[in-house]
Amino acid sequence: MQETLVLLKPDALRRCVVGEIITRLEKKGLSLKGAKMLQISRELARKLYVEHAEKSFYPALEEYITSGPVMAMIWSGPEVVNVVRLLIGPTDGIEAPPGTIRGDYCLSGRYNLIHASDSEESAAKEIPLFFTGDHYPF
Repeated sequence: MQETLVLLKPDALRRCVVGEIITRLEKKGLSLKGAKMLQISRELARKLYVEHAEKSFYPALEEYITSGPVMAMIWSGPEVVNVVRLLIGPTDGIEAPPGTIRGDYCLSGRYNLIHASDSEESAAKEIPLFFTGDHYPF
Protein backbone atom coordinates (compact mmCIF):
# COMPACT_ATOMS: atom_id res chain seq x y z
CA MET A 1 0.00 0.00 0.00
CA GLN A 2 1.30 3.43 -0.92
CA GLU A 3 1.55 6.21 1.69
CA THR A 4 1.53 9.99 1.41
CA LEU A 5 1.89 12.98 3.69
CA VAL A 6 -0.99 15.42 4.00
CA LEU A 7 -0.72 18.65 5.99
CA LEU A 8 -3.75 20.69 6.88
CA LYS A 9 -2.27 24.16 6.99
CA PRO A 10 -2.97 26.91 9.52
CA ASP A 11 -5.86 28.36 7.52
CA ALA A 12 -7.65 24.97 7.47
CA LEU A 13 -7.48 24.88 11.27
CA ARG A 14 -8.51 28.54 11.65
CA ARG A 15 -11.49 28.03 9.33
CA CYS A 16 -12.60 24.82 11.12
CA VAL A 17 -12.70 22.62 7.99
CA VAL A 18 -10.38 19.88 9.30
CA GLY A 19 -13.20 17.40 9.89
CA GLU A 20 -14.73 18.02 6.47
CA ILE A 21 -11.39 17.47 4.72
CA ILE A 22 -10.66 14.28 6.67
CA THR A 23 -14.18 13.02 5.90
CA ARG A 24 -13.63 13.56 2.17
CA LEU A 25 -10.40 11.55 2.24
CA GLU A 26 -12.08 8.77 4.24
CA LYS A 27 -15.12 8.67 1.95
CA LYS A 28 -12.79 8.16 -1.00
CA GLY A 29 -11.66 4.95 0.71
CA LEU A 30 -8.25 6.07 1.95
CA SER A 31 -6.93 4.97 5.35
CA LEU A 32 -5.61 7.36 7.98
CA LYS A 33 -2.44 5.78 9.40
CA GLY A 34 -1.06 8.58 11.57
CA ALA A 35 -1.99 12.05 12.69
CA LYS A 36 -0.70 14.77 14.98
CA MET A 37 -0.95 18.49 15.47
CA LEU A 38 2.18 20.59 15.65
CA GLN A 39 3.62 24.02 15.09
CA ILE A 40 6.05 24.00 12.15
CA SER A 41 9.34 25.73 12.91
CA ARG A 42 11.20 27.79 10.32
CA GLU A 43 13.83 25.04 10.19
CA LEU A 44 11.22 22.38 9.44
CA ALA A 45 9.57 24.65 6.86
CA ARG A 46 12.91 24.98 5.05
CA LYS A 47 13.28 21.19 4.97
CA LEU A 48 9.73 20.69 3.72
CA TYR A 49 9.93 23.35 1.02
CA VAL A 50 13.63 23.00 0.13
CA GLU A 51 12.86 23.08 -3.62
CA HIS A 52 11.25 26.52 -3.22
CA ALA A 53 13.88 28.08 -0.91
CA GLU A 54 15.41 30.32 -3.59
CA LYS A 55 12.13 31.39 -5.18
CA SER A 56 10.72 34.87 -4.66
CA PHE A 57 7.54 33.57 -2.98
CA TYR A 58 9.40 31.47 -0.39
CA PRO A 59 9.50 34.05 2.46
CA ALA A 60 5.69 34.43 2.33
CA LEU A 61 5.28 30.64 2.16
CA GLU A 62 7.48 30.16 5.22
CA GLU A 63 5.62 32.88 7.11
CA TYR A 64 2.28 31.26 6.26
CA ILE A 65 3.17 27.64 7.14
CA THR A 66 4.69 28.73 10.48
CA SER A 67 1.82 31.11 11.40
CA GLY A 68 -0.20 28.56 13.37
CA PRO A 69 -0.65 24.87 14.10
CA VAL A 70 -0.96 22.27 11.35
CA MET A 71 -2.41 18.77 11.29
CA ALA A 72 0.14 16.32 9.85
CA MET A 73 -1.28 13.04 8.58
CA ILE A 74 -0.19 9.87 6.82
CA TRP A 75 -2.77 8.45 4.44
CA SER A 76 -2.52 5.12 2.64
CA GLY A 77 -4.29 3.38 -0.19
CA PRO A 78 -3.81 2.29 -3.79
CA GLU A 79 -2.23 5.13 -5.80
CA VAL A 80 -2.79 7.36 -2.76
CA VAL A 81 -0.36 10.07 -3.94
CA ASN A 82 -2.26 10.63 -7.20
CA VAL A 83 -5.68 10.15 -5.60
CA VAL A 84 -5.02 12.78 -2.91
CA ARG A 85 -3.57 15.24 -5.43
CA LEU A 86 -6.71 14.90 -7.56
CA LEU A 87 -8.96 15.34 -4.52
CA ILE A 88 -7.22 18.51 -3.36
CA GLY A 89 -7.01 20.19 -6.78
CA PRO A 90 -4.54 22.73 -8.18
CA THR A 91 -2.42 24.85 -5.84
CA ASP A 92 -4.30 28.07 -6.61
CA GLY A 93 -7.71 27.88 -4.96
CA ILE A 94 -9.14 30.35 -7.45
CA GLU A 95 -8.27 28.01 -10.33
CA ALA A 96 -9.24 24.79 -8.52
CA PRO A 97 -12.48 23.33 -9.88
CA PRO A 98 -15.55 22.81 -7.73
CA GLY A 99 -15.60 19.35 -6.22
CA THR A 100 -11.94 19.53 -5.19
CA ILE A 101 -10.99 20.46 -1.64
CA ARG A 102 -9.30 23.68 -2.72
CA GLY A 103 -12.04 24.43 -5.23
CA ASP A 104 -14.69 24.11 -2.55
CA TYR A 105 -12.90 25.78 0.36
CA CYS A 106 -10.29 28.32 -0.83
CA LEU A 107 -10.33 31.69 -2.51
CA SER A 108 -6.57 32.21 -2.67
CA GLY A 109 -3.40 30.84 -4.20
CA ARG A 110 -1.43 31.75 -1.10
CA TYR A 111 -3.78 30.40 1.57
CA ASN A 112 -4.61 27.03 0.06
CA LEU A 113 -5.49 24.89 3.12
CA ILE A 114 -3.57 21.72 2.37
CA HIS A 115 -0.23 20.25 1.35
CA ALA A 116 0.15 16.77 -0.10
CA SER A 117 3.23 14.96 -1.35
CA ASP A 118 3.49 15.25 -5.13
CA SER A 119 5.19 11.89 -5.75
CA GLU A 120 6.12 8.64 -4.00
CA GLU A 121 9.67 9.99 -3.73
CA SER A 122 8.46 13.20 -2.07
CA ALA A 123 6.28 11.20 0.33
CA ALA A 124 9.30 9.08 1.30
CA LYS A 125 11.24 12.28 2.14
CA GLU A 126 8.38 14.23 3.74
CA ILE A 127 6.83 11.61 6.03
CA PRO A 128 10.01 11.24 8.16
CA LEU A 129 10.11 15.03 8.65
CA PHE A 130 6.91 14.72 10.70
CA PHE A 131 6.80 11.09 11.87
CA THR A 132 9.90 9.32 13.16
CA GLY A 133 10.41 5.72 14.22
CA ASP A 134 7.07 3.99 14.46
CA HIS A 135 5.08 6.61 12.57
CA TYR A 136 1.68 5.09 13.33
CA PRO A 137 0.77 6.77 16.62
CA PHE A 138 -2.61 5.12 17.02
